[in-house]
Amino acid sequence: MTWSERTVVRDGVRISCRDWGGSQPPVVLLHGLAGHAGEWDVIARHLSSRHRVVAVDQRGHGASERHPHDRSRAAYVADVVAVLDQLGLQQPVLIGQSLGGHTAMLTAAAHPDLVHALVLIEAGPGGPSPDVPAEIGSWLDSWPAPFPSREAAAEFLGGGPVGEGWAAGLEDRNGAWWPRFDRQVMVDSLAENARRSYWDEWASITCPTLAVLGQSGIIAPEESAGMLHRRPQTVAISVPGAGHDLHLERPGLLQAALDRFLRETTEPPGVGQV
Repeated sequence: MTWSERTVVRDGVRISCRDWGGSQPPVVLLHGLAGHAGEWDVIARHLSSRHRVVAVDQRGHGASERHPHDRSRAAYVADVVAVLDQLGLQQPVLIGQSLGGHTAMLTAAAHPDLVHALVLIEAGPGGPSPDVPAEIGSWLDSWPAPFPSREAAAEFLGGGPVGEGWAAGLEDRNGAWWPRFDRQVMVDSLAENARRSYWDEWASITCPTLAVLGQSGIIAPEESAGMLHRRPQTVAISVPGAGHDLHLERPGLLQAALDRFLRETTEPPGVGQV
């Protein structure tokens, strides 16, 4: 199965989506900061055999509007709501990695009537981190863009499936490979997360939730422990041999975890079980 491009427009901002088709119930996939919808291709193709799957290029990313004026967390959430409305995605499972997971979490908190279930991949309520925007800015400044080839970009960005996943989001301009995002938009998109935590939002979520962490990811043990303390019904798993980009590093293990969670939360008892 292949995907078709769908466009959602909210408040003048164009949001591009990869619609993999499939049958209900729907699944919406949200990438992380500086990422792109194509990171989900392997997992989206797998899930589309049983679900309607849509992967979103969030504002400022990929094929979506590159320079949105509003870079707030609320704008990201409102975009998700617009995608659900305009593409007719009723009661989806939201699956997000990193900043995309944070967007999914805030959407489930603000709109409990719209979300059936939630999967956070290397994402959580966080806490004040005033140095993070500058650190991310410095990291993006270190990219030797344009890259002379996609292969060179993949090697610089970590090599292996992680580097390939990041490099797949680059744009080929006459043989030179450029990021499909603006550096300042990325930094601005982290501004609110750097100033505060979102524990109240996390505690208010009522839908079934799966938290997936990489064994060597960036979510601190005290944060994951706090998440389970406040919402002990949360299902949590740790993926061995994986870091922050576990959806690229260990897609097979993530697929198995998602299949199990989706069966338990979207299928009537006994359906799909042996």
